[in-house]
Amino acid sequence: MYRQEPAKRVRAIDSKKHWAGVDFKQLFYPHRLNFYNTPPTTEITLDEFEQWAIDRLRILGEIESCLYRNMTAAELQDVIIKKLQKDLLPLGANSAAGGGSKFQDSKIAKQQDERRKDHYSHYTLRLAFARSEDLRKRFLATETILFKLRYNSDDTQERQAFIESLGFDWEFLSVEEKVAMREDLLAGTGTKSNEADAVFEAGFFRVDWEKVYDLVDQRKVLLRGGKAYVPESQQSSLVIAEFTARLEKALEACLLPPQVFSSRRRNRSLTISTQLTARALPRLDEDDRLIPILNHLSRGFIAPEYNTSMTATTLNGASLTAAVIDDLVQYFPMCMRQLHTTLRREKHLLHNGRLQYNLFLKGIGLSVDEALIFWRKSFSRIDDDEFQKKYRYNVRHGYGLEGTRRNYKPMSCQQILTDRRPAANQVHGCPYREVAIDNLVVGLGTMGVSDRDVIRHVREDIEAKKYHVACSRVFEHTHAKELKREKEAGGWSGGLTENIIHPNEYFTRSFGLKNPGSVEATNAIAPPASGGSGQSMEMD
Repeated sequence: MYRQEPAKRVRAIDSKKHWAGVDFKQLFYPHRLNFYNTPPTTEITLDEFEQWAIDRLRILGEIESCLYRNMTAAELQDVIIKKLQKDLLPLGANSAAGGGSKFQDSKIAKQQDERRKDHYSHYTLRLAFARSEDLRKRFLATETILFKLRYNSDDTQERQAFIESLGFDWEFLSVEEKVAMREDLLAGTGTKSNEADAVFEAGFFRVDWEKVYDLVDQRKVLLRGGKAYVPESQQSSLVIAEFTARLEKALEACLLPPQVFSSRRRNRSLTISTQLTARALPRLDEDDRLIPILNHLSRGFIAPEYNTSMTATTLNGASLTAAVIDDLVQYFPMCMRQLHTTLRREKHLLHNGRLQYNLFLKGIGLSVDEALIFWRKSFSRIDDDEFQKKYRYNVRHGYGLEGTRRNYKPMSCQQILTDRRPAANQVHGCPYREVAIDNLVVGLGTMGVSDRDVIRHVREDIEAKKYHVACSRVFEHTHAKELKREKEAGGWSGGLTENIIHPNEYFTRSFGLKNPGSVEATNAIAPPASGGSGQSMEMD
């Protein structure tokens, strides 16, 4: 039972006192790139506050997944740029706003909206990830890579205009200094003889060596007297290093006190005017509508969430029935294989296991009538009367036909990982987290995974608590031929790069790859809501 909490009145913020010196006006974004030095100060709705952050979170989560899978820089750029352009965080260049006056005005308005979303989503995630050192480090790393990808893909003239607007205090070497140090400069940068003249003529900067430690590590700069002499061709390293340093400093100013995080939710219809800086943090606990959103966003960085609703599913042209479930197990992820195997062996599953498996079967298209047939035959050690009394209600409840008649969704990897962990004799949950590694290797063998390198990488993923990455790695190995075929044909776009974040997604992809053109389903992919999807979202 749930008790409705009385709405708590949120005290208004005295803008004159709390936001002294802040100019509340719509910002104009002259450049595609952004160092996020100035916080946003205009009104946005609470829905925008959340949805924009969710879109950015998907990008950052994908960047981190690509890193864990050791993608090359070119592969990572190809993957992320495509995702950015899929209405998540597109950023049009200034040069794209040409044409007639009306057309140009429309383009500029769209461009400013895109940059405004990028600006707000960055600051929202600053708050969400300021709650722990681990989250801050991961946010810093992924935001730096996102900036680098955008920087490298930006128009040369626009990029230079952006750099000039930052007013860096870089010290350019004079012609006399360059000539006097020519041999040392070229030797220090490792420049080839056929490139020496071009590099020398472009010019050099003199900066503190700590600002370009990556170039120092790669021995691409001359070091002398604590200074690094950087060729202009390596300007990007200076810009990116400066971006990282400023963001790191800003994150340190956004540390959230533990008492700020509460769990209540409030009406989502208001608009908020917020300056997402350290000055805002002491006041957040006075508006507990924001806190559940920030909590949920920080959880989303642990393992992305994917909600799906599938209807009218047919496999190979036939409706899904209880009789074919055994044949479909080959397409199941390990968590569902484990539940199915236990059910067949024990002729029974405990409550949490039944809930997880029943919703999964519902998600792949098993109707409630067929589900009742499946569970009745599976529980073969009991009679009809006991099944009707103890289990029929729970099966129908999962389909929204009993009790509160809530239409429960299949559990995502996020929900499985954050739900109550299995106790003795229970087999629900994520096996990549719950099963001892030696037993897990045996289970991987039954799925056709025996390659030592794959198993080694899975072990490393588990040690790093990247369970969805381990599952995706297994998926890619067991579907290597099909993924290669689809890639060469230019068809399946997500299998090679995007992690599996939902058991039902695993099944749909697996069956679709093994049986091209045989799955007909309606998928409705919805962004995660701050309150969860019917199952507990509390951390262990």
